[in-house]
Amino acid sequence: MIFDTHAHYDDEQFNEDRETLLAHLQNNGIGTIVNVGASLQGCQNSIELAEKYPFIYATVGVHPDEVGSLNDETFTWLRQQCDHEKVVAVGEIGLDYYWDNESRDTQKKWFIEQLNLAREKNLPVVIHSREAAQDTLEIMKEYAKGLNGIIHCFSYSVEMAKEYIKMGFYIGIGGVVTFKNSKKLKEVVSEIPLERIVLETDCPYLSPVPNRGKRNSSLNLKYVVEEIASIKDISPEEVIRQTEANAYRIYTKCGKSIS
Repeated sequence: MIFDTHAHYDDEQFNEDRETLLAHLQNNGIGTIVNVGASLQGCQNSIELAEKYPFIYATVGVHPDEVGSLNDETFTWLRQQCDHEKVVAVGEIGLDYYWDNESRDTQKKWFIEQLNLAREKNLPVVIHSREAAQDTLEIMKEYAKGLNGIIHCFSYSVEMAKEYIKMGFYIGIGGVVTFKNSKKLKEVVSEIPLERIVLETDCPYLSPVPNRGKRNSSLNLKYVVEEIASIKDISPEEVIRQTEANAYRIYTKCGKSIS
């Protein structure tokens, strides 16, 4: 079944129909979902969703736009949440130079602190990097040795994707790959092995064609699967099988291993 490695079902855009939608997913080919924390409140909300739904797991981490909320006290709380049985990774963490909501030095400090937290807790990481390619890679090379995880919503070059794969990371592919102007991402999908790709929605954001601009959900991953299958000239079933296996290799606390 389809494994959505990066969703935000705690987002307010789902407030009116969250329960109905989530109940609908498993009857429509969606097997497992990881709901990703991006703020302290988002981490708490993700854990609550994971506690309520057997097929949902959570990550805890603070997005670069939100790192102003981190201090010794809140970081201690974050560390404690890593021990929850359904918390499967630290993330999403990284650098965002597009919005620059926080100073770049502050972003780097807390990115490194959260990478160290993942190592301390023996958890994978979910990496957010926007218009910060070189700084992200340099920090990862120094502080993410021995870690694994996902480079979320990958938007850089084939060469950089291969660098991350050499380091043991997986490349997150979502709705953007279906856009006509996403030639660079289509090239990445073509050039890297399927064994290093995972599916993600980033819902409610980044809906694929033909639903671009509408609220996204895991139900739209079938279009991402079809696009990857077309690029690689393989069956959609093979894409689903392999990307699900990849996701379970990363998120080992999800409790299932597929060869």
